[in-house]
Amino acid sequence: MTTFNPVDLFGGAMVADLPSGFADVSDIRQVPDNQEVYLDKDGFASIIIDITERVDDSLSDEAALRFHFEDVVESGEGVKIWSTAATTCSQLPTGTPAYSLFATQHRASGHTRGTPSPDFTEILMTLVRLQAQKTDLVITINAPYLQGQSVMEDPNLEQGRVVKHNELALSYRDHLLRSLVIRNWTLFVKETAADRRRLVGDQQQLG
Repeated sequence: MTTFNPVDLFGGAMVADLPSGFADVSDIRQVPDNQEVYLDKDGFASIIIDITERVDDSLSDEAALRFHFEDVVESGEGVKIWSTAATTCSQLPTGTPAYSLFATQHRASGHTRGTPSPDFTEILMTLVRLQAQKTDLVITINAPYLQGQSVMEDPNLEQGRVVKHNELALSYRDHLLRSLVIRNWTLFVKETAADRRRLVGDQQQLG
């Protein structure tokens, strides 16, 4: 059974429950300041948390999530989004928009046999929209499936037979979203009245 521990993120500005068997990648290599990356010490799964600039406000939450997904996952024949849905982060201010998707990315057809590679990777991506801070928080869980790794036999995505393999990834996501707390909001760039006035002035000059 997977256990979870609270983990400080971004220097303690955030905290969330992560699987106890995951290790901080920044302990072994450099990670961008706007990103946290954790890897399963006994497997291949990963959890990535990105602080990004908020995308165009004219986009719906679902469209913004797809925009971030396409920015992270190279589109192609082997990529498919199976479902999208609104979700919640119970520890964040009421009404904070959040949206999740479930997708898969299959192994490239030109993959060389004999080298380790998953048959496909399940991707759970959640977008948390922090409007006042002009920030999109993107949480991505990658769960590669290798033949024989899962307790299932003959996984079939069309028939929904990835459920057992997907349960772990879903538990990672759900624990993280339920426990996510932002302790220090100054971590984000916040739009001020002066910023808005300056933006209006710049637009008037361009006009």
